[in-house]
Amino acid sequence: MTISSHLSELKRKHDALSQQVEEAQKSPSSDDLTVVELKKQKLRLKEEISKFAN
Repeated sequence: MTISSHLSELKRKHDALSQQVEEAQKSPSSDDLTVVELKKQKLRLKEEISKFAN
């Protein structure tokens, strides 16, 4: 896997997590801990993206 394709995959996963966070925040039945965990995953991906982008 090239760095470019790996970076694209990380960005795709980050976007998917963004969508999940938005949906969870809109849902009255969502658990705050779930939202926090999704945001942590999203942050880890963002940090990894930053490493590869620089």
